[in-house]
Amino acid sequence: MKKCFIAALIVYMLLIFFHIQASGQELSSDPEVVGYVDLEKYAGLWYEIARLPNSFQSDCDCNVTATYSLKEDGSISVLNRCLEEDGEYDESEGIAEIVDTKTNSKLEVSFVSIFGVNLFWGDYWIIGLDEDYNWAVVGTASRKYAWILSRTPEIEEAAKEEIFTILRKNGFEKNELIFTEQNRQ
Repeated sequence: MKKCFIAALIVYMLLIFFHIQASGQELSSDPEVVGYVDLEKYAGLWYEIARLPNSFQSDCDCNVTATYSLKEDGSISVLNRCLEEDGEYDESEGIAEIVDTKTNSKLEVSFVSIFGVNLFWGDYWIIGLDEDYNWAVVGTASRKYAWILSRTPEIEEAAKEEIFTILRKNGFEKNELIFTEQNRQ
C-alpha cells in the first residue's frame, strides 16, 4: 500500500512539473507585435473583415466597424458598431490605453466604466499592419481573440494571404475565423 502511495505521489509530482513547464512555455511565447504604430495614422474608421468568435459580439450579424479617436490625455476613444439580426445597430463605447509607449503596438481596452473608473481591461495587440495602414491584425496574448481590420469593407486576396501568415505565425487558427459581411442594409 505504501509503495502505491509513493508511486502515485511521484506521478502526481511529475504531472505538476510538466504542467508548470508547459504553462511557462505558453507565457514566454507571446504573439509578436509590430515594430511601431503611428497612432495618428491608425486613428479613424476600420471595417471588421473577420474575427475569432467571442461572446461580446455574438449578436453582431454584419456591418461591424471600429472607430478610434485620439484624446488629448493620450488615450484613445473606441466606438464599436454592428448591425444585429433584428435590424438595429448596437454600439459600444470604450477607451484604449497604450501599454508599450516605445512601439504603441500593445494597448489595453475597456468597455466597462463605473463612475468614471474603467474596469475589465483586455489586450489589444497589433500583430500585423500594412505599411500604408490599409489593414491591421489585432490579437490578444491569450490567443483567444483576434480581428482582421481594413480601411475598406473588402480586402484583396493577396493581403488576406499575408494576414493569414501573420496569424498562423503567432499561433492563431485561420480556420476558426468568422468572416464579416459588410454593406448589408
